[in-house]
Amino acid sequence: MDKLKAAVIGTGFTAAAHIEAVRRLGVAEIVALAGSSEATAKAKAAGWGIPRAYGDYREMLADPDIQVVHNCTPNHVHHEINKAVILAGKHILSEKPLAVSSAESAELLRLAEERGVVHGVNFNYRQFPMVRQLASMIRSGELGKIYLIHGGYLQDWLLYDTDYNWRLEPEIGGRSRAIADIGSHWCDTVQFVTGLKIRSVFADLTTVHPVRKKPAARVATFERQDGAEADLVSVSTEDCASVLVRFEGGAKGAFTVSQVSAGRKNRLSLEVSGERKSAYWNQEEPEKLWLGYRDKANEVLLADPSLAASDARANFHYPGGHNEGWPDSLKNQMLHFYSRVLSGRGGSETIPAFATFADGHNLVRITEAILESSARQAWVDV
Repeated sequence: MDKLKAAVIGTGFTAAAHIEAVRRLGVAEIVALAGSSEATAKAKAAGWGIPRAYGDYREMLADPDIQVVHNCTPNHVHHEINKAVILAGKHILSEKPLAVSSAESAELLRLAEERGVVHGVNFNYRQFPMVRQLASMIRSGELGKIYLIHGGYLQDWLLYDTDYNWRLEPEIGGRSRAIADIGSHWCDTVQFVTGLKIRSVFADLTTVHPVRKKPAARVATFERQDGAEADLVSVSTEDCASVLVRFEGGAKGAFTVSQVSAGRKNRLSLEVSGERKSAYWNQEEPEKLWLGYRDKANEVLLADPSLAASDARANFHYPGGHNEGWPDSLKNQMLHFYSRVLSGRGGSETIPAFATFADGHNLVRITEAILESSARQAWVDV
């Protein structure tokens, strides 16, 4: 069988991660790359071994060979590019957020469903093996009725006022930063794991550094500047946030997100408390699932396909003790997405094993509700 032909728009950190994950599958090949300029695209394509390079993604979309497109661009162009990909009849996997407003994300969802293309958003934390295991345990009733859901997502890459990235600029990253960038991952993971939708929020957003030092040269995501000349710029988006949450079915919760927490590199954590037991997982120790009890010793379940629930095993690829981490979660995202493309079920009624534009639209709405809640200091329904 011929491999699927895929293309990537974007040349940064996420583009490299998508390319590596797709290549691990073996069912698709990256045949084209589009960047912000032809020179940038050609340089990156040469380094990544991609045969075609474009300075304009629209020219690339005219290529009839390309069946799948990965949108790995900054947030402000997600709507424009995703819409163009859909109208070109290509299957689309977009980085999050799906768009910077719910009006835009609603249009993309409608168009994708009308055109029958396979559509996905890269919320890859739901793809960790032990997250799938926890979801299966909750679905089967092992934890009983869920009372409380809490946790957070903490990073430190924007701790200093000398740290800078395009995500700090609302005209590029959108009105929200920490919530849209990493809080959305927490919300997606928790909603997937528990099967409970977030219904209302009460939020408190904080900008720790209202003024930052922007370097003359562009700084890539997670890259530190070297102390070169910098301009003072005002920052309006949040560095951290705390959010109270009400879920459907009566469960309550809370989460904190931060990009200014020293020592926390990429710590997405969640704890679910049910009537029978509790469970805790964090991304920095992804092979462990802690299980808590009232009347007996607590347990730690280690990732092992021989011990996993049958409906979670598709996300386990190595024997117990062979830890699978962040790149593997991204590979699982690609595995489920490309399996959907190969099955030809763009408009199928069956539920995909990955986040779709419907999920992406829901998370844009949650982000907007959190922004409104913080501004009003009141509960806001999603």
